[in-house]
Amino acid sequence: MELKIINETENPLFNRKEIQLSLKADTTPSREEVVKIISEKFSIPAGNIKIKKISGKFGSKVFTVIANLYASEEKKDKIESKKKKESEIKIAEADTLNKEVKKEHAKQASQKEDSSLANSNKLNEPASEQSKE
Repeated sequence: MELKIINETENPLFNRKEIQLSLKADTTPSREEVVKIISEKFSIPAGNIKIKKISGKFGSKVFTVIANLYASEEKKDKIESKKKKESEIKIAEADTLNKEVKKEHAKQASQKEDSSLANSNKLNEPASEQSKE
């Protein structure tokens, strides 16, 4: 894939760099491929890049990419709106983490109950043996 920078502007209000690229490819590049190419070109982490648009004309192998580059992922998350899919993924990750934590707490609680029952049984055993005699 051949990459050519069409426009590059610094936006100090949002602490980002707004770029417009021309990309030659046989098929429409995926967002992941474009992020990888941009991160290599500008030497920034992939998490700091927000792809706004990838467009091409019918039959053409040249695609226009509009992207925003941020100094940190926190700044990007603070400014950019998330797609529904991204939000759902983060919610699902949080739910699975909560379920794992709850399972761990339940496991620890059952172990504590088992140990307390074993201790109470040990205390009760000598008393029952004495009553039999």
